[in-house]
Amino acid sequence: MRRNVTMIPHFLWAEFDRLTGRQVHDLLRLRQDVFVVEQNCPFPEIDGRDPAAEHLLAFDPTRKGGALVGTLRLLDGAVAPHGSSLATLLSDAATTIGRIVVAPEYRGVKLGGLLLTEAIRQVETTRGPHIMQLSAQAHLEGFYARFGFGAVGEEYLEDNIRHIDMRRPAPATESAA
Repeated sequence: MRRNVTMIPHFLWAEFDRLTGRQVHDLLRLRQDVFVVEQNCPFPEIDGRDPAAEHLLAFDPTRKGGALVGTLRLLDGAVAPHGSSLATLLSDAATTIGRIVVAPEYRGVKLGGLLLTEAIRQVETTRGPHIMQLSAQAHLEGFYARFGFGAVGEEYLEDNIRHIDMRRPAPATESAA
């Protein structure tokens, strides 16, 4: 069932240790439901990177308890999945946006775009002009391109799904004359 397209999510940014037990449970459950079950990727979802990440959680304020409907994480440095070329192409000065997920019933209502816009805003606000990178499922390359990300390298398989590395250059800054 699709949700109301006018729903404005409540966003919460938190370091892993600041998340409640319920939030960690809901975050991991959503990622497992989509990445492991729906996408049929029988690979461990818990990769050891969450404790070092900054997490964005999107809640639907119209649902009882403000249900978690989307999430992503930010990792500083060149963090790349197996098969990815990001680690060799970018410096440790980049921020990786990863584990972007939207609950199935909230797809098609632009929540993914809101999550990505909020992630870009957070990076630019807290880190200044900054290179951003991500590993996109290949069929979503056009979606990420609308936010300024460009393909880097060739497609590769990650968990039996075609991916492409993408990066968004740091915005130009005015130099002193």
